[in-house]
Amino acid sequence: MQNLISEMVEHMAHSSGELARVLEAERYVAVRMSDIVQVIPDKMPSFDGGVTAIVDNTQAMGQNLVAYLNSIADLQETMAAQLSILIRELKEAEEE
Repeated sequence: MQNLISEMVEHMAHSSGELARVLEAERYVAVRMSDIVQVIPDKMPSFDGGVTAIVDNTQAMGQNLVAYLNSIADLQETMAAQLSILIRELKEAEEE
């Protein structure tokens, strides 16, 4: 039983590590996009697409930031679910 629990913990740790890698990649994209936004000049530049292009790009950046924050929330929920399963299994093992 202990080996089974150890294997479960090992797999859960591996999956949590992979989720963290994905979130790190998404964080990198969000940071780079915010760097780009900071470089935009304060005065109105002339873009080929006009104001519509600026609004579209700003909206896309906002959506990426929201997706990143949602991914962090999903990671927290997944880790909480995995830990609750692990704690339940450990309690059952102690009772036996």
